Amino acid sequence: MSVWRKKPVALYQAEANKSDLNRVLTRWGLTSLGIGAIIGGGIFTLTGIAAHNHAGPALALAFVIAGIGCLFASLCYAEFASVLPVEGSAYAYAYGTIGELFAWFIGWNLILEYMMGATTVAVAWSGYFNKLLHLFNINLPEFLVNDPATFNHGLEFGSWNFAFNLPALLITWVITAILIKGIKEAASTNNIIVILKVAVVLFVIIVGSFYVDTNNWEPFIPAEKMGDDGKMHFGVGGVLTAATIVFFAYIGFDAVSTQAGEAINPKKDVPFAIIASLVICTILYILVSLVLTGMVRYDQLDLKAPVASAFSGAGINWATYLITIAATAGLMSVMLVMMLGQTRIFLGMAKDGLLPKGMFGTLHPKFKTPYKSTILVGFIVSLVAALTPIEKVSEMCSMGTLLAFAMVCVAVLVLRIKEPDLDRPYRTPAVYFVAPAGFLFNIFLMTNVQENTWYAFLIWGTIGVLVYFLYSRRHSNLNNL
Repeated sequence: MSVWRKKPVALYQAEANKSDLNRVLTRWGLTSLGIGAIIGGGIFTLTGIAAHNHAGPALALAFVIAGIGCLFASLCYAEFASVLPVEGSAYAYAYGTIGELFAWFIGWNLILEYMMGATTVAVAWSGYFNKLLHLFNINLPEFLVNDPATFNHGLEFGSWNFAFNLPALLITWVITAILIKGIKEAASTNNIIVILKVAVVLFVIIVGSFYVDTNNWEPFIPAEKMGDDGKMHFGVGGVLTAATIVFFAYIGFDAVSTQAGEAINPKKDVPFAIIASLVICTILYILVSLVLTGMVRYDQLDLKAPVASAFSGAGINWATYLITIAATAGLMSVMLVMMLGQTRIFLGMAKDGLLPKGMFGTLHPKFKTPYKSTILVGFIVSLVAALTPIEKVSEMCSMGTLLAFAMVCVAVLVLRIKEPDLDRPYRTPAVYFVAPAGFLFNIFLMTNVQENTWYAFLIWGTIGVLVYFLYSRRHSNLNNL
């Protein structure tokens, strides 16, 4: 019973042919899911921090660097999606190439990307929703829009008052209900939101360009200087630091690969959607960053709401309403795709026997969705979002993503060497450069994560390995082959 046993590629292909999921997603439906996952609060918040503190007008270069780093991983994802058009994403790719224990570890850490990602977004959505209500002079009690730690900050534990992030809890259950109903409804909801938020991003680019003062781009890369935190800011080093920050505005393109089981033509359409969604979002990000740093001098950018404040500063106050509405709606589609991806990864792991099939592998008789795991994910996300500060879960989400990206880059090389004659409808170009470059880029970003996040990540990984040896190894389908 080797922990390095691999699931044969032929077995994956047989499973893909007899999938019970509804195959309704087209090429552009998948691309829309990718854009829905990528464009979220990041573009409306991270841009201010990255430009103000690290890159200045060279924020556009930081987006180019981060986009190229993501492109390496996305090209590797695209090849795998064409060879193994199944719903397990990086977990499935590792299972078919490196081995079961490694695949389990990736699947376990994808929980950090998708479930913790959805939790982070639920808390961020609550913040934007609250801002939106403020614009209309509606004020909810503070104890209903904050987690206990944030609400009682600075108080002794015994004197804490009740607090609960109600909007974060409610939006999670709205998304859960949409996901139980079916992929078609989820995709339709996502399409409407994507059209709205892309329209607002285009509005920011087009209208904002009339208010650009090119003098604000001088110097394009500000001179390097030592900050109060003991780190270098600006210069080439600052641009690289900004790239590590804005990288997280790209997280989500890999969620497209979790929808392969519901794609009409997964071998061709999933690779197309992965790359297309990433390229479209990169172009939009670069243009937004140029407009933003052109409208307002980088050192005067508002850190919390840089886009909205740039427009109100230019005298276009009504745009603040539009941008806040778009950010609020936009975060809903990110949550939708993250929770959708998590349940499909659980489904893939349950099919392989690594998770209990009764809970994670049962499809609804009418809707053909994994409704039990969707309710479980909704319950966990809503509870954690209602009770936990956002910064505690956001970096853990990043760790899971970076590990998955790095391992897919390794796995695509392994499969090329071990099975060179395998049918590959899409082939990663210059794979012997792209795959190692993608691996190194993502490992480099992991080294920039805070030390306490590494400790939490190692504890989470240890729990995962214990679960594997106590349950998954014995119940694996490969035991019966």
